[in-house]
Amino acid sequence: MKLVFCGTPQFAVPSLRALLDAGFEIPLVVSQPDRPSGRGMQVAPTPVKQVALEHGVEVVQPEKIKNNLEFRAQLEQIAPEAIVVVAYGRIIPQWMIDLPPLGNINGHASLLPKYRGAAPIQWAIASGETVTGVTTMRIDAGLDTGDMLFKRETAIQPEDTAVTLAPRLAALTAESLVETLPALKEGRIQPQKQDEAHASLAPILRKEDGLISWERTATEIWNRLRGFQPWPGAYTTFRKRNLTVVGARPTAPLNQKKVEWGTILVQDGRVMVGCGEDTVLELLEVQPEGKKKMAVRDFLNGYRPQTGERLGQ
Repeated sequence: MKLVFCGTPQFAVPSLRALLDAGFEIPLVVSQPDRPSGRGMQVAPTPVKQVALEHGVEVVQPEKIKNNLEFRAQLEQIAPEAIVVVAYGRIIPQWMIDLPPLGNINGHASLLPKYRGAAPIQWAIASGETVTGVTTMRIDAGLDTGDMLFKRETAIQPEDTAVTLAPRLAALTAESLVETLPALKEGRIQPQKQDEAHASLAPILRKEDGLISWERTATEIWNRLRGFQPWPGAYTTFRKRNLTVVGARPTAPLNQKKVEWGTILVQDGRVMVGCGEDTVLELLEVQPEGKKKMAVRDFLNGYRPQTGERLGQ
């Protein structure tokens, strides 16, 4: 099969590698333009571009694609049987959707119709899911609303964060695409409509999503902390300065004492914070504003938080 592959970040790399290794013909890879990154803000090629060049595959990086006549002519000349899209980061225009006979096939990191949108991995963890997965689907004009082709599930472990879960889902996406494409071509997959009644959104993350609301339960805060790694993380204020909570876990005070939400309880070398519904979150690792990450014992020694002090506004 002749394919065009569209992808940009590290998440898409296993899919490109798997398709190349499986013998699919990929004369062209499409990626977003190279952008400055890292501390030095040096312009670096996208992860997908790096892999394509390693395999001698031509790469194009159009700034815009909707009304790009040169890009359109290039794809029409290639005449791919399918266009594969994995974390490309651009809305696919209708002319591109209509171009290949098998359609534009997307690898999406959730069990659709749940968690449509830009941040499905983060929101699945933040919402307390214990199972997630990937879905291959045919792109249509909506936001992740196209017909589903193939699904694979995986468990979300209690210790998982978005950082640890993403590589597993990237590998599942790669495996799923390698299975989906020939099955679709041979008529062994019947596309399925999504059930709108079960749809939910996973919008792009904002800085304010990381602000801890202590009225939430300890488990809800813990889930959001895990889901919003590495950004925007989970943060609050302590003594009118920012405090990032790097590690934490729901717990209970040794004497089962109730703690008001947002209020600190220091007990036997532990720092706990009251949360909604009389739940308690134990802080394990924090990062005070302007400082490095530190274990709670170092926070205790350096800042000496007192029982009854408050976090947040």
